[in-house]
Amino acid sequence: MNPVVAIVGRPNVGKSTLMNKIIGKRTAIVEPKPGVTRDRKEEPAEWQGRAFTIVDTGGWLPGGDALDEKVSRQSEKAMESADVVLFVVDVTSGVSEDDASAAAVLRKMSRPTLLVANKVDDSRHESLMWEFLQLGLGDPMPVSAIHGNGTGDLLDAVVAHFEAEAEVDESLTDADDRTVSVSIVGRPNVGKSTLFNRLTGDDRAVVHDMPGTTRDSIDTVVETEAGTLRFVDTAGMRRRARVDDGTEFYSVVRALQAVDLSNIALLVIDATVGVTAQDARLAERVDAAGCPVVVLLNKWELLDATQRADVEFQLDQRLHFVGDAPVLKISALTGKGVSKLFPVLVGTIDEYQRRVPTHKVNEVLRAAQQAQPAPAGARVMYGLQGATDPPTFTLFANRDLPKTYVRYLERSLREAFDLGTVPVKVRIRRRSA
Repeated sequence: MNPVVAIVGRPNVGKSTLMNKIIGKRTAIVEPKPGVTRDRKEEPAEWQGRAFTIVDTGGWLPGGDALDEKVSRQSEKAMESADVVLFVVDVTSGVSEDDASAAAVLRKMSRPTLLVANKVDDSRHESLMWEFLQLGLGDPMPVSAIHGNGTGDLLDAVVAHFEAEAEVDESLTDADDRTVSVSIVGRPNVGKSTLFNRLTGDDRAVVHDMPGTTRDSIDTVVETEAGTLRFVDTAGMRRRARVDDGTEFYSVVRALQAVDLSNIALLVIDATVGVTAQDARLAERVDAAGCPVVVLLNKWELLDATQRADVEFQLDQRLHFVGDAPVLKISALTGKGVSKLFPVLVGTIDEYQRRVPTHKVNEVLRAAQQAQPAPAGARVMYGLQGATDPPTFTLFANRDLPKTYVRYLERSLREAFDLGTVPVKVRIRRRSA
């Protein structure tokens, strides 16, 4: 069966117009008044050779009269059966209570959702769409359904969801939508595959003392005390100058892709060798990917007291930029210390997925600005959390803020909401007072 894409939203935001534009013909009735569409309407569609079914729904008005409730239930049924949901909002009217109610239902459903900001007919309207970040459904995608502007980018994103889900279905058909992906990365021969086998309880990864045994990223879904986790064993990553064949090159590429797609990365370091410059480069790469890192000092039992002190000094010197990232001393071979990893993952996952109410964000911003005003009359008028995984905050300011002041606000948010060591993204949007 073809994937299903449901178009939902409150009445009169342009859902039927968007459907007509996607399928290339006027099949849905469009009138400039709410309530025209009531039943679900399904039509075949295609983009870049990928066929799918597009479903137009009536205006979503939870809490309305009996007819509104029936139409809303049809919308919810469409969402429950959809592979991707397009949640359409109208930038010209701003965020309504109905938009917020509908977004809350979508967040609970955990369906792949694209926030479609309709009626962005020019650059002036484009600036209005950032208000919809407060719905917690990620960055809005600007479109003009009536003119077709932005629909190509939107459909690219839809097809990308299909491809991502197809890859998951091939190897992990039982995986949960909320499964947390944990990649195991490090230089060759530091014990990644041994750790992978111990965590998964299965000798899936070939373990050998010859570097480069692992050629491709392999993964296994495991039920743990930290929830459902997908552990991904990756190939050892060396400096590019030492990657001497095509197979190893593509192995490294796949390992980097695994890092980019991960929620958490476990950086395995061979304690008997110490913290090398390549370990530091890998840590920088993980940090740039925007996922939390947990440092694992493997083969710790083989070191004496002097060697352990030396490794801890190297850790402070070469990995200082990862801040207070958790550091565990383990033995992947014997299992010593590995059990401590799961409580650390529980805390990290909680921080990574934490959502903060908008009013609390603004309370912290006001207190931070009162304690330390921004220079040159700049100020943040309000802020909100636009996304999780990692926590992402959008701050609306009357003028550009110095980077040092943005870091100050980021630190204030991190401390106030106990975000630990996970990456925190802060975006600044200019807005006139």
